[in-house]
Amino acid sequence: MPVTPDALIHAEDLADFVAASPSSYHAAAETARRLKDAGFERLREEDAWQVTPGGRYLVVRDGATIAWTLPADAVATTPAHIFGAHTDSPGFKLKPQPTTGSRGWLQAAVEVYGGPLLNSWLDRELRLAGRLALADGRVVLADTGALLRLPQLAVHLDRGVNNNGLALDKQAETQPVWGLGDASEADVLAELAASADVSAADIRGYDVMIADSARGAVFGRDDAFFASGRLDDLASVHAGVVALERAGSAESGPIAVLAAFDHEELGSNSRSGAAGPFLDDVLSRVYDALDADSSQRRRALASSWCLSSDVGHSVHPNYAQKHDPVVQPVLGSGPILKLNANQRYATDALGSAAWSAWCDTADVVTQEFVSNNNVPCGSTIGPITATRLGIRTVDVGIPILSMHSARELAGVSDLHDLTRVAGAFFAG
Repeated sequence: MPVTPDALIHAEDLADFVAASPSSYHAAAETARRLKDAGFERLREEDAWQVTPGGRYLVVRDGATIAWTLPADAVATTPAHIFGAHTDSPGFKLKPQPTTGSRGWLQAAVEVYGGPLLNSWLDRELRLAGRLALADGRVVLADTGALLRLPQLAVHLDRGVNNNGLALDKQAETQPVWGLGDASEADVLAELAASADVSAADIRGYDVMIADSARGAVFGRDDAFFASGRLDDLASVHAGVVALERAGSAESGPIAVLAAFDHEELGSNSRSGAAGPFLDDVLSRVYDALDADSSQRRRALASSWCLSSDVGHSVHPNYAQKHDPVVQPVLGSGPILKLNANQRYATDALGSAAWSAWCDTADVVTQEFVSNNNVPCGSTIGPITATRLGIRTVDVGIPILSMHSARELAGVSDLHDLTRVAGAFFAG
């Protein structure tokens, strides 16, 4: 699809969003900040909620954010349209006793998080980012900016690397350098503490990730491409945020919900993951505020929809045999509808028809995605949400290349089109 000026503006805004979201905790905070600026009221789970028709609200749980708008005519049986995504991305997480090193190098001890393409993290300027739990009970966000690097062994010392390939040892060969000196006299936590303007001595716990520090960029012929870290799945989170910002306070229609979960890359089994109780907790409190009894709530959910939005594979020009021989989505040709016979995606015939209608409303062309039978299919939050709540669920997203790389590749027009369909979906 042609790249419009609006699509280019959208891509630059996505670059800002990703830059502000080096960890799931930052992504949740940035989502909340943007929506608060758009007029959403932030609620605390510990408090009693005053939720009324016509209002716009959000709540943050750890690295996840759920936000919603109630139409002015909302009643106990008003359905919800839930746009689901996830805030975490594959990479590395800081271990306990994180300051290591040898032979004059300072290193950081890290653990593999999810399923990253390990080689893609080599020779990049990396940042440490996440949350710090302090002695006084506060939790603060920290972000060092560019601090670390995983230097690759020179070809002169590994003469067969271009013929035999490079397979990194996950323990011995993925510990990044961050300085020079004696590890017994340094503390990588001090770098994190300084970035948050707190004392390292006050840190009692931390959840800290490594993230690529390079900004997202538009490039290619006719500005067709957008490359960035963490497009899986911040591209979808951003699409939901922008669509919800633009939705305004509707007079009628469904309850528009953005559910940005954490820990999808690990299977979603956490209190802030899609398999946990977060979405159910929020929906229960919203319908309680609408005086819904258990029967009315079940009726509302039976009429509800969830769009589970995550990235999918574009056909790769150098590895076309890895894809289905017929169904081959490509960057720049529209968002994708994801299907799988074994319910790794939740899409069925009714969901396919609904997705087509939302795309038609938004004047967006769509593509289909299905896996090659010989290549195992990943999964998403879609089947989890459908199983947890019984909501009709459709798995969708954008096609990308280099999935789970430190820097992934998307189509500029697809990013904008996904947001447009999300807007039609929220409108009902």
